[in-house]
Amino acid sequence: MEYKKINFDDISFFKKVIGSDYVFTDEEKLVEYSHDETEDLSYPPEVVLKPKTSDEIANILKYCNTENIAVTPCGARTGLSGGSLPIFGGVSLSLERLNSIKEIDERNLQATVEPGVITQTFRDIVKEKGLFYPPDPSSKGSCQLGGNLAENAGGPRAVKYGVTKDYVLNLEVVLPTGEIIWTGANVLKNSTGYDLTALMIGSEGTLGIITKIVFRLIPLPTQDITLLIPFHSAEKACEAVSAVFRAGITPSALEFIERDATLWTIKYTDIDMQIADDVKAHLLVEVDGDDIDKLYKDCERIEKVMRQFDCGEILLADSESQKNQIWKLRRAIAESVKSNSVYKEEDTVVPRAELAKLLSGVKQIGDKYGFKSVCYGHAGDGNLHINIIKGDMSDEDWNTKLTLGIRKIFELTKSLGGTLSGEHGIGFVQKEYMDIVFSEKEIKLQKGIKQLFDPNRILNPGKIFS
Repeated sequence: MEYKKINFDDISFFKKVIGSDYVFTDEEKLVEYSHDETEDLSYPPEVVLKPKTSDEIANILKYCNTENIAVTPCGARTGLSGGSLPIFGGVSLSLERLNSIKEIDERNLQATVEPGVITQTFRDIVKEKGLFYPPDPSSKGSCQLGGNLAENAGGPRAVKYGVTKDYVLNLEVVLPTGEIIWTGANVLKNSTGYDLTALMIGSEGTLGIITKIVFRLIPLPTQDITLLIPFHSAEKACEAVSAVFRAGITPSALEFIERDATLWTIKYTDIDMQIADDVKAHLLVEVDGDDIDKLYKDCERIEKVMRQFDCGEILLADSESQKNQIWKLRRAIAESVKSNSVYKEEDTVVPRAELAKLLSGVKQIGDKYGFKSVCYGHAGDGNLHINIIKGDMSDEDWNTKLTLGIRKIFELTKSLGGTLSGEHGIGFVQKEYMDIVFSEKEIKLQKGIKQLFDPNRILNPGKIFS
């Protein structure tokens, strides 16, 4: 696909729309917006734009659609699939100035916000009102709500409370052709026409640019208990996961952490924790609610289940400080792995009862293709993050054999009833594997949706599909 190179007249138009202070062409800014957190990939845009309103975005998109200029929306750029990489140059359209909380409707337990609001900021503000917005991706302190919608982010508490899409009622969206629409209604039930709201969530910024979000909220649970459970076998830890749910318990979080992930994170951070030589993995389990006695009974039931799978001594966090240390360990893993080695991260997801088979298969594939992997993730919903470590692999093997190994991992995932991504999206780096999970007809249908919304393919081109 050929796109127009941006010229002086284009820059002049953008300055007229949003003001000179929010149009950037200097090399430092272009390099800053050339990457997200996906490996070491970098694709500089030709200009960075920072609009403030839906109308400004509409004017920009209408112009770019007419002029055939590629537009890549972005937010905090914390993504892990290359979704905000401007691979065709053009415009990097930042939504960071659309960062206000418009309204918190306490009567209806709803909030209207803009996409540039930091996820943790939003969670903290509604918490002050006794309300709860559950999605909490690991980057919640820096990622923005718009990016969460683009990837349908989840996080540890998705196992009990669901993912981003489960809390979205309505969206204001600017289409690639410049029109502004609302996708639904501010109601809890809606069976009126096609569900455009659901279609937008997880579409990775390829169908439209979200400029306002109406969320539903729930009452804030007042109590929680955190457990850290060591296992002598990583596969046994995975097997224990589905057993917890079969026992009638639904934790608010159930995370799997492989030994190397724990050791690397302890080394990378200031966490004071000792790991016995015979511990191969941990499960981090949280239960929450309003009745502390009931939660302790749930913990007793969880312990009974875990003992069936050869676990070690269970740590029950007895202070807020200890609880925070445990969660810091889990949330710092991604950064710790990244600091340790060149790596690629896959975001596989399978039915939770198949998690042990997935883990075992990943290790076997690594042995065959010559790579090491460090695994962790949201075990409660079957979402395993597989960090493939370059280590001693030659550059040639890394660039050739590794692709074959990743394809085998995804084929294994599909055979277990799973799919390519649970929450990171397809973006730029996973699109070559879409044929594993979709037939030609299914891919054609999805490409047809893209063509309907974006006939000139100017919005986030080169993502999801080749």
